[in-house]
Amino acid sequence: MKIASRVLATFFGVGLFPFAPGTVASAVAVIIYKYAIHGLAWPLYLLLLVCLFFAGVAASAIHAAELGRPDPGRIVVDEVCGQLLALAFLPAGWAPVAVSFALFRFFDIIKPWPIRRLERLPGGWGIMVDDACAGLVAAALSRLVLLWV
Repeated sequence: MKIASRVLATFFGVGLFPFAPGTVASAVAVIIYKYAIHGLAWPLYLLLLVCLFFAGVAASAIHAAELGRPDPGRIVVDEVCGQLLALAFLPAGWAPVAVSFALFRFFDIIKPWPIRRLERLPGGWGIMVDDACAGLVAAALSRLVLLWV
């Protein structure tokens, strides 16, 4: 179970990237979105996100406990899930994807209130929920930005 948790928590090793693993994981999520899952029927896309979220909660809790830290930088399944959530409401063109990517990274790194407060949730919940919230905020703002462009 520890190996499977480590694989998912680091999103197949992406979290082991030597610098900016969260940004790299978000970029990987963009590539997955653009070339593999954009165009899925909404119920299937939603099911994919829900499964990734709950599996991420479990995997990140186990891996964080294994490492002895509450939110290690190598755990990036939260960034992948949050970025895919940020992209869920947008067309697949490169401009909307770039706006979504930039806004998600901003909210994930800066973590304004109340996003930062969500990190206090216990275990894997605190790891995953703040990024899901950042993804929702990025999705909403991306949509607004694209209305003006």
